[in-house]
Amino acid sequence: MSQREAVLRLDEQWARIRSGAAQADPGEEERLLGELIGALREPARTDAECAARLGLRLGDLAARRFAGGDRAGALAAIEEGLHHARQAAGHAPEYARWYARGLINQGVWLAWPLSDADRLPRYPLGEGGEGRPSPMERAAGERARDLTRTAVEVWAALDQDDPVNRRGLAQAEVFLGDRLAELGSAADAVAWAVDAEAGFRRLLLAAPGAEEAQEAEEALDHIGRQLELRLRFLAFESLAALRADGLLPERLLPQAVVAARIQGVAEAEIAARLGLDAEQVSTMLEVTPWRAVWRIEVRGADGLWAAPPTPWQGSAEVRNRTAEDVASELVRGFMEAPAYPGDGALWRVRVWWHAEGDPAGARFRLVIGPDSPAPTPS
Repeated sequence: MSQREAVLRLDEQWARIRSGAAQADPGEEERLLGELIGALREPARTDAECAARLGLRLGDLAARRFAGGDRAGALAAIEEGLHHARQAAGHAPEYARWYARGLINQGVWLAWPLSDADRLPRYPLGEGGEGRPSPMERAAGERARDLTRTAVEVWAALDQDDPVNRRGLAQAEVFLGDRLAELGSAADAVAWAVDAEAGFRRLLLAAPGAEEAQEAEEALDHIGRQLELRLRFLAFESLAALRADGLLPERLLPQAVVAARIQGVAEAEIAARLGLDAEQVSTMLEVTPWRAVWRIEVRGADGLWAAPPTPWQGSAEVRNRTAEDVASELVRGFMEAPAYPGDGALWRVRVWWHAEGDPAGARFRLVIGPDSPAPTPS
């Protein structure tokens, strides 16, 4: 018993350092964490609390390794930690919470290569986009998704009358939406984000403390930005399906209408499929602009593509126009311009929504010239 108490006292010492309540230099922190992990291993074989704490501290080690750029080392540590955490999870709600948080962290670190420096998906259309994840990246992303889904299930199985568990579930749903978005499952990502948003709104209605309220508000801001981004990656069929399932928030309907119009869907069909009046759709299209970004390029004798100067690369806010409408006007103007290379040349036009190089790809692509392929509106 004295050995167990000594280990738990050491864990308490580490917890104080980890929280900032006590200070230690980096070398001392590293030594103490290593000593603690080593001391927990033996009692963790038979003691649920020690197993749970070993999982937690291996998670701390993983976080330190990841912060230091050692992703492989972090994944190895969290994998071992979750083995112990899983064994302890059924013994107490707190241990289950630690297990669920570890699952989420492992998912984040596994899926890291699927997002850019701003933590936005590199491949928001998955296998259907212009850029695609490597088989290894996709496999890691799929495992990250499955681990995060398990975390959601762990949180959902806990007492939902406890606000800590309700908050944990909502947070896990946010992370599941992120993992799905990285794999190109944009519609599912939106659905989980909407569920998470509802969870955080319920937390705010329960009059939480100031710290919990601020956390919920920040989460809602994050979810709102993510939803606006993800709608840009959805085909009209997915938008209509989300609307039919009650998973398309009212505040996002103008953007959904614009997204459908950019894709070339007629106003009447937009109204019918999204359950709106024709006048509502017309008004939304008139007052909600979208940023069209374009680039025309000509292929030279060396086989390289080069863009003529402005106005053949640029951007503008447009209203109630499809990507094809914008491209058609550019094509007509370019064919009458001094920069036009002649009918025997190969040239192309691309139109993006919001930004050139959008990871979802161009909304309209057309190559013109001898033996050129057919246009490819997106």
